[in-house]
Amino acid sequence: MTKQSSKKIIGEKGDHLKVSFELLPDQMMSDSLPLLLRAARGESVERTPVWMMRQAGRYMKVYRDLRDRHPSFRERSENPDLSYEISMQPFKAFKPDGVILFSDILTPLPGMGIDFDIVESKGPIIQDPIRNLSQINNLKDLNPKESIPFVGEVLGRLRESVGNQAAVLGFVGAPWTLAAYVVEGKSSKNYAVIKAMAFQEPDLLHKLLDHFAESIANYLCYQIDSGAQVVQMFDSWAGQLSPLDYDLFAAPYQKKVVDLVKAVHPTTPMILYISGSAGVLERMGKTGVDIVSLDWTVDMAEGCSRLPQNIGIQGNVDPGILFGTPEAIRSRIIDTVKKAKGRRHILNLGHGILPGTPEENAQVFFETGKNVNEFINHI
Repeated sequence: MTKQSSKKIIGEKGDHLKVSFELLPDQMMSDSLPLLLRAARGESVERTPVWMMRQAGRYMKVYRDLRDRHPSFRERSENPDLSYEISMQPFKAFKPDGVILFSDILTPLPGMGIDFDIVESKGPIIQDPIRNLSQINNLKDLNPKESIPFVGEVLGRLRESVGNQAAVLGFVGAPWTLAAYVVEGKSSKNYAVIKAMAFQEPDLLHKLLDHFAESIANYLCYQIDSGAQVVQMFDSWAGQLSPLDYDLFAAPYQKKVVDLVKAVHPTTPMILYISGSAGVLERMGKTGVDIVSLDWTVDMAEGCSRLPQNIGIQGNVDPGILFGTPEAIRSRIIDTVKKAKGRRHILNLGHGILPGTPEENAQVFFETGKNVNEFINHI
């Protein structure tokens, strides 16, 4: 029987993480892995795993209470004790099959020499937007161990806390989306500044995108080394591109990230999510990721038919349904899971859970997801 190395994360709260390796038989490893990880790898599983994007956040009273005590988002996401506590809040409340690091896609930017802040109700603000060659040439190569060690600490502590009850997820922003933020300087409705750069100075933008691709791949490898078992890449604003421009400015750099990570961690499942992705689904499936996360504007059956059988599917319940009745929530989950039957599927929302969502409805989502086979059998 083949032997493989299995990472064990050891460390008490606040300590530097120590990593040791032990050899385990393949089957023993497989049987002891979390459900979501087994599903993400394409193994046959007893039920569809379930988690939520933004499952730690403003809809939870315990989070809002903590936010009142620590109003700075960067403190909440960069203080390892706070990030760990927030990451664990939904696990303690709902026991999802995945626990995702509480952080932000912009967290690695200061390590590259780009400062930012996140203003409540306004979103990210880049102090000095990147718009010329000199600025790009002055960007630093990201060294996550030095610039953002708290991320590794939190991931290690999460692995230690949840064991095999849930998979630990890491995440990053994709190069196009990071570039959109740093060139625009803030969130945008039409992305006129970065599109002007794309169509007037494409070489400049490609240089920035390439820098981000290498840094983000390095960051993902650091997250995996620190304890992340599945990782997701958010290209939140790639849905603002035409298919032609997606092929030029988003897909090649998504693929570069995937290729660089897979060269080091070939068995770690990678998920790609784009909001407004209906026009580029097939293109997403060609980036090398293991799983495409659908937004809620695509019917699950149609999404499955448009992607190769070897590509897993995540999603894609409309987060707005969580403002509905328990019956409506259950009905939509059942519909989604039935349409994904026969595919590698992770149940999720088609976008992050919305602020103001009743916590009891999040509970319905998770409980229904975990018992969806029984619901389907009784129909």
